[in-house]
Amino acid sequence: MDYGYMLGYWKAAPPAGALEAVQAAERLGFDSIWTSEAYGSDAFTPLAWWGAATTRIQLATGIAQLSARTAASTAMTAMTLDHLSGGRVILGLGVSGPQVVEGWYGQPFPKPLARTREYVAILRSIMAREAPVTAPGPQLPLPLTGEGTTGHGKPLISTLHPLRQHIPIHLAAEGPKNTSLAAEIADGWLPFLFSPAQDAASRALLEEGFAKRDAALPPADRFEVSVPVPIVVDADVEAAADRVRPMIALYVGGMGAKGANFHYDAVARLGFEAECAEIQELYLAGRKAEAIAAVPTRLVDEIALVGPIERVRDGLERWEESVVTRILVQGDLATLEAVARLRG
Repeated sequence: MDYGYMLGYWKAAPPAGALEAVQAAERLGFDSIWTSEAYGSDAFTPLAWWGAATTRIQLATGIAQLSARTAASTAMTAMTLDHLSGGRVILGLGVSGPQVVEGWYGQPFPKPLARTREYVAILRSIMAREAPVTAPGPQLPLPLTGEGTTGHGKPLISTLHPLRQHIPIHLAAEGPKNTSLAAEIADGWLPFLFSPAQDAASRALLEEGFAKRDAALPPADRFEVSVPVPIVVDADVEAAADRVRPMIALYVGGMGAKGANFHYDAVARLGFEAECAEIQELYLAGRKAEAIAAVPTRLVDEIALVGPIERVRDGLERWEESVVTRILVQGDLATLEAVARLRG
């Protein structure tokens, strides 16, 4: 089991002490730091900033949103950062949801799996730098032609030579189809709100994708599964769980419209259908404190590790026996140090 440090996205401002925590993560033997984006801070700039103050730790987006950039722009950014960091980039990608894609980026959301497949194919082509890049579409054609264009677009090849022709691409997925897609076309899977109880089902979905995997890609036994896991060490289990409940309530209740919230669906599949319905109803009604209080400790225990250090250590065994290959620790510097002690 590898361990990374998940910093996520910022809220109102840059998080205090983040650089010190990143440097500590490197010193403590964590193999990667992970950033994300929603509709505020972006995923790449913090990696460049913090990466300049580190030497070994991998710099990963978990996730960069597909609709935020064209595939060409994402490839340019990843290749540039890979050069500057000495080959430390992991490119984690996800489609986000319709509220963000259409409401923030002004892009159409339908057919996200097909769009992901085309997007990754363009990334691979650009990074390989073997020929001018073309893509048949239909969602992301290159060059762009037809009504509203000049007709002067031409296939181009990157002027930047990649440091690595194969930058690892990991795909965020919560549903069955995109989980299998990750195993088919990517180097890793980034589940969210995941529980070790899903291990058997997850392995079966990944096997479906591996059966279709291109032999030119790294073999399935090098495929990575990296999961953000909130970890709160506290002698009081309920006090520790209270620090995780707001995150669960936000994603289940507020990150998506009713009937179109993938996070809600992921948690409901863990056997919490009734609880999810109550949390969402309260949250969308503006009763956030009640929605948070409605998150049961039993649900927290499924996707997080909370309580005294011994309880956290015992809980880690479930994760180590699962399909997960890397835990992305969510917590403060004290949490990083506690996890480092647990690892010996």
